[in-house]
Amino acid sequence: MNENVHNFSLQSEFHLLAFTRYENAHMLIFTAILFMFLLCVLENILVTIIVCLTSQLHTPMYFFLCNLTILDIIYVSAILPNLIAITITGNTSISNTGCFTQVFLYVFCIGTEFFFLVCMACDRYVAICIPLHYALIMNHKTCFILAAFCCNLGVFNAMMYALLISKLTFSNSREINHFFCHMKSVLQLSCSDTTAIGILIMVDGIFLGFFPFTLILISYIFIIASILKIHSNLGRRKAFSSCSSHLTVVLLFCLTSLSLNMKPETKFSQEQDKLLSMLYIAVTPMLNPLVYSLRNKDVLKAIKRHIPKISTHNWKLNA
Repeated sequence: MNENVHNFSLQSEFHLLAFTRYENAHMLIFTAILFMFLLCVLENILVTIIVCLTSQLHTPMYFFLCNLTILDIIYVSAILPNLIAITITGNTSISNTGCFTQVFLYVFCIGTEFFFLVCMACDRYVAICIPLHYALIMNHKTCFILAAFCCNLGVFNAMMYALLISKLTFSNSREINHFFCHMKSVLQLSCSDTTAIGILIMVDGIFLGFFPFTLILISYIFIIASILKIHSNLGRRKAFSSCSSHLTVVLLFCLTSLSLNMKPETKFSQEQDKLLSMLYIAVTPMLNPLVYSLRNKDVLKAIKRHIPKISTHNWKLNA
């Protein structure tokens, strides 16, 4: 037993199998992932800059949106560059510290993003269902308190997972059949009893996944009921327009992440997990800025107003 523990301590890294089995498609996979990563980061940075530069967008909804864009940049940057390196070099190793850092950032960003989506749903509920009290309820202080609460709860949740995983012992076979240190994939390699952590994941999925999702759905039931009471067609269209972007993002993010974390295990589940994970780790953060810009006239106007200024400024600097 002591010899086995000694062997565990000598292991200082994991190996992410990622998509290495698809040898004939390495260049295609590398190009696709690099494209999604760069597009995702650039889009989210652009939306953040546009919101910061446009005083008309300094509202609670866009305050929470900026927090979402920052979270998307963080967890995409924590996972995809390493995947790009694995794909192009074939070096699948990742240190224990790197792996536990990925777990922390992944859990923090995913959990916190759920909370921010709930805050955005509450914002839309107050704006449409009780508009006369909107300025009083959704003031700057309330927004900062909600943002701090979301981030602190996300950090606490992520720290709990990172600490629990760091205390596990692992066998000599440290090959993770995933493209990042996904919780369930890491637990499959552990020689320790992981029953408690497995239960924690299920409970966490209910209270930090399904519960926020249910709150969002309930808020939208009241929102839609209030919108249907509006007599003018123009008023109804404006109200639906102010909610459609958020609801689209909620469906994209929540359904993909919940389907991955709560689905039953099958013999094909690991390959399915990779595809589902790629949907909400790369595709969803890439689509979110497009949803908010293309479906929102205020953001489109701000982009059209600021892009020429930014281009002119860069041209003068280069000149």
